[in-house]
Amino acid sequence: MEKTERIILGIDPGTNFMGYGLLRVRGSKAEMMTMGVIDLHKMSDPYLRLGKIFERVTGIIDEYLPDEMAIEAPFFGKNVQSMLKLGRAQGVAIAAAIRHDVPIHEYAPMKIKMAITGQGQASKEQVAAMLQRILRFSKDDLPKFMDATDALGAAYCHFLQLSKPDTGERHYNSWKDYVRSHKERIANQG
Repeated sequence: MEKTERIILGIDPGTNFMGYGLLRVRGSKAEMMTMGVIDLHKMSDPYLRLGKIFERVTGIIDEYLPDEMAIEAPFFGKNVQSMLKLGRAQGVAIAAAIRHDVPIHEYAPMKIKMAITGQGQASKEQVAAMLQRILRFSKDDLPKFMDATDALGAAYCHFLQLSKPDTGERHYNSWKDYVRSHKERIANQG
């Protein structure tokens, strides 16, 4: 029997505030269940922060039993230390999902913004406003920190990916890629 309802957990990794958002999907409709942030900014020990991330993401998974997790890929900035910290936070959230056998899907920030607003350079505020319109939640439900709406955006981006029909069409990066995949179509000119 096919499951008629799915729950998608979205995560926006962070070391000060980690956003999370949950969508309930029924057929072709998605609705927001909840969103929020894991507040880590008062914890000075970076390893205790990672432990808190694992504990809270595990708690969210235990409470809402998501079918899948969509996580925002770390943004490649110039600060290597920030990237390492963000990568660790993302890794711990992923580990919590793996521990619970929750399939993980990673999306680049630009892809999430493009899926929701139509432009890859959209601001956090534009993403939040568009999600509020699409998912029809009150402005009062908009969180103080945009990390929560970014996480909801990751979940919504994944929902949109799920609803795209699979045409079986393959995309190629170059002629060389196409030729490598279709050797039987290339006549031997020797």
